[in-house]
Amino acid sequence: MFGFIKKSLSKTVEAIKTVAPKKKITFTKDEIEDILLEADVSYELIELILEQTYQDKISREILRSKLLSTLAHTSYSEPEDVNLPFVELIIGVNGAGKTTTISKLARKYKNDGKKVILGAGDTFRAAAIEQLTLWANKLDIPIVSSKQGHDSSAVAYDTIDSAKAKNLDHVIIDTAGRLHTQKNLAQELKKIHRICGKAHEGAPHRTVLIIDGTQGNSAIEQAKAFHDMVGIDGVIITKLDGTAKGGSVFSIAYALELPILYVGVGEQPDDLVKFDKYEFVDSLLDAIYDEEEQKTQKEQEPQVEEPQQEVQEDTKQQELLEEFLKAEKLVLLKELTPTKMQVNYANTPVDTTIEFVNGKWRYC
Repeated sequence: MFGFIKKSLSKTVEAIKTVAPKKKITFTKDEIEDILLEADVSYELIELILEQTYQDKISREILRSKLLSTLAHTSYSEPEDVNLPFVELIIGVNGAGKTTTISKLARKYKNDGKKVILGAGDTFRAAAIEQLTLWANKLDIPIVSSKQGHDSSAVAYDTIDSAKAKNLDHVIIDTAGRLHTQKNLAQELKKIHRICGKAHEGAPHRTVLIIDGTQGNSAIEQAKAFHDMVGIDGVIITKLDGTAKGGSVFSIAYALELPILYVGVGEQPDDLVKFDKYEFVDSLLDAIYDEEEQKTQKEQEPQVEEPQQEVQEDTKQQELLEEFLKAEKLVLLKELTPTKMQVNYANTPVDTTIEFVNGKWRYC
């Protein structure tokens, strides 16, 4: 997976190299600002990151912690105790890659041993029905469809009903590509959402917004409007391999506070990979930081061998810290001591302090 994500960021890395052509061990704040702007991180988020960075020279470890904090909400937990079939509603604007993404999801679920059915709920365009039907036939997956102009909520209901009758595991329902400003299509989307619930209790179990990665930060307001409309459970960012705006993922994640389920990293059926924030951040940092020179410097420093038990305890303490920050919606500002951290409540100017006591983090 690491190779896929790294490859998908190649154009973003090329853009970064126009302002940071040489890898270094540390960068100044001005240099980091230029790098992040070139990667299409929003200026507001860059300002926030730099305001919360107190060091003049920014190392890989410092920038890594700041970037990871912007991705605090990107992890996703599958709903528990779902009465099958699991119903997934796919929404987004035209051109974002909805149909292609649906086919990739269907292929993935099928390869995982799930029995899948598709619902061609985009009755607004005849081409959308034909394209999804073509994919269904290619993947040998059943599909429920109707003619252009028919009631899309009826398609959703019939798809779920068919899945229940055939004891299928997974339902994926396409919807018409729409702009959040189109009120008639917005009302239709809300109706589809309601009808899914009538067809099957708890449905849709997941509503997924497809975001075109080439749009960069311009997708944020659009996504917020969709979230207000029906409630989004997660996003999939497509076409990441075709844009130099990979840094916008940080802005999108921070602004929406929603899980990023997958990223599209190519045109092939398997080019849809689970989003891993650590791999994503490290792929970008590899392009600007000189690890070999840093290793050489560390090797020249006097080495103090740490007992294995202490190393394991430090790792566990760090894992617990990340969990605490995520649960409390905190942003790490700086380390006061190894067991005491200064933190900030996300999106507020309020700072506070937490400490590690008796095997857990707590407020001081």
